[in-house]
Amino acid sequence: MTTKQQVFDPVAFKQTTRTQWDGAASAWNSWAPLLTRWLGPATEMMLDMTNVQTGSRVLDVAAGAGEQTLAAARRTGPTGYVLATDLSPIILKHAAANARLAGFTQIETQVRDGEALSEIYADPFDAVISRIGLIYFPDQHRALTGMRYQLRPGGRVGAITYAGPDLNGFFSVPVGIIRRRAALPAPLPGQPGPFSLGDPDLLAQRFRDAGFLDVEIERVDAPVRLDSALECLQFEQESFGALHQMMGGLSEQEQDDTWAEIEEALGEFEIDGRFEGPCEMLVAAATKVDA
Repeated sequence: MTTKQQVFDPVAFKQTTRTQWDGAASAWNSWAPLLTRWLGPATEMMLDMTNVQTGSRVLDVAAGAGEQTLAAARRTGPTGYVLATDLSPIILKHAAANARLAGFTQIETQVRDGEALSEIYADPFDAVISRIGLIYFPDQHRALTGMRYQLRPGGRVGAITYAGPDLNGFFSVPVGIIRRRAALPAPLPGQPGPFSLGDPDLLAQRFRDAGFLDVEIERVDAPVRLDSALECLQFEQESFGALHQMMGGLSEQEQDDTWAEIEEALGEFEIDGRFEGPCEMLVAAATKVDA
């Protein structure tokens, strides 16, 4: 008797991802102050590395609620332009609302699959950015070639990814617990996920394979600082759709037990009455050099 090999289904993955982000949109938006503290330095480095400045045209891929979209718009000023795209229409509504509240008339939003960027009809962009988005694309090569398509010659692409799981305990500890409890196999070849581009050499190769040159990668220490392990648990429960996807096969009681174990395990990162979850990001950028 032969066992049929499990095959990753990118279509089903995207459908689930969109549903998860539609559901988590309000919570993710409400955690904006934490996102600014946590991811702000890496975001500013990405904007530096992609030369976003006054008058720049910027495409933000997998923009979410747009915290980094606003950071880009602050640099471009009113003479620039920022187009924020995401697979989830619900989370993009938050991005649009946040742009209006900030008074940024140069920001527009568009619901768009990050692997279908060639379907965007716009003048070429000076920079294309993606913060913690590329790692979740089933076809990362198609996403990057789409980014390259939208850039002007000499334009820069930038992305932020998690480094390896051993450097990101705040996330890898919950992932490991869920994988064990749900009896999940190792990720399948080509399967996206939080640490799918955690190897700097692999990340650089992805850019080169898509036709980019002058690849640069920087490491950024980005600890997740909160009041307690319980608060980190709340953040991940409300905002991390990937964890909920992994727990889809567990019963409600099993999920409750899993979250309880995760909270206990995250307690190891509580130091002197405060939580500091280990996290290291990779900030990558590269250049489109031809027409």
